Amino acid sequence: MHGHVSAVLADKGRQVYTVARGESVREAVRHMNDNGVGALLVLDGADPVGIFTERDVLRRVVGVGRDPDNTRVADVMTTDLVVIEPSTPVDQAMAIMTHQRCRHLPVVEEHEVVGLVSIGDLIRWISFNQEVEIQYLVDYIQGRRTA
Repeated sequence: MHGHVSAVLADKGRQVYTVARGESVREAVRHMNDNGVGALLVLDGADPVGIFTERDVLRRVVGVGRDPDNTRVADVMTTDLVVIEPSTPVDQAMAIMTHQRCRHLPVVEEHEVVGLVSIGDLIRWISFNQEVEIQYLVDYIQGRRTA
């Protein structure tokens, strides 16, 4: 009903911020802050092996008193990575996020990372599409458009 993830990526862009698994948590957080993102994809070469999120910082670093300078991303990243394809319907991507309790999904096509979508990206996309649909229905009811 709301299109596919490929349309969301076409709108927001395909930029994916990454971090190496050996990077310190402090450097990773600095990278997230500098780019205004809440998650970094963790790569081993070109292969995604995990994701490092604000939630990981709170629960696995700050919450347990780890030193961010001496803690490596690999030690605290989320490793059970859930990925989707660009052809995934937006509604299905939302359902995956809800069921898996995650806020970011890497988008992979033919074994290559082509984007990353957040729950915020999908909510904005759905909201925009609903506004367009509502306006169309209002125009139709008021006789400004014909069927």
